[in-house]
Amino acid sequence: MFTEERQQQILKYVNKHRRASVSELSETFRVSVATVRRDLKELEEADRLHRTHGGAITREKVGMEPSFHEKKDRFAEEKRRIAEKAVTLIREKETVLLDSGTTTLQLARLLKRDSRLTVVTNSHQILQELQFTEPLELISTGGTVRRETLSLVGPAAERVLEMMKVDKLFLGANGLHPEEGVTTPHLLEAQVKQAMIRSAKEVVLLCDHSKIHQTAFAKVCPLSSIDILITDKGISSDVLERVRKKGVNVILS
Repeated sequence: MFTEERQQQILKYVNKHRRASVSELSETFRVSVATVRRDLKELEEADRLHRTHGGAITREKVGMEPSFHEKKDRFAEEKRRIAEKAVTLIREKETVLLDSGTTTLQLARLLKRDSRLTVVTNSHQILQELQFTEPLELISTGGTVRRETLSLVGPAAERVLEMMKVDKLFLGANGLHPEEGVTTPHLLEAQVKQAMIRSAKEVVLLCDHSKIHQTAFAKVCPLSSIDILITDKGISSDVLERVRKKGVNVILS
């Protein structure tokens, strides 16, 4: 494979997975670590990706947000496995809060039809998914619909959340960084997520590995606000250890 062709394949791989380590790229493309490092350096100089310690990440801007429909097929298998771990944490008669997102939608689909639960959500998709599920009690936060994410945001949603106390929050995010914490591209989304965290006795973050070590525009919370992180085995051992040192209980799906 010629250098230019290999670099295009590396770029395609990084953009698809959003991040990749040098060792991962070396194994995938069957070239030496030194060759990968040289390719990443040249790609960064061409403004095609951003090098990190031990790898590279996509140059997707912090304020850029893919739509719900663009995200739903990304890492679908990982999201399904994360949801399967999450549903085991839910107990009969609990009140749970489901954030808007593609992984929380997978969790909603796993709720048993005979579950005696109260589910609160700001997700238009989850409301549709659970509207005929009995005897489950379904509560909407209300608010303004963001068409990009099909979530309900704004002061109305925040006021409703301020009136509640829930047993567990299952939170979504666009970025999780050991130092920068949990982030999302939109300020209104961040404010609603903050209101959700304040209303919850326990906060469970559902986050596939593509979002880890990423930072989006709006800060949601530090890692100290998260009780449990459920992610997939694509997370690097280094980041996993740094997250655990912040006091977060990590469950791998």
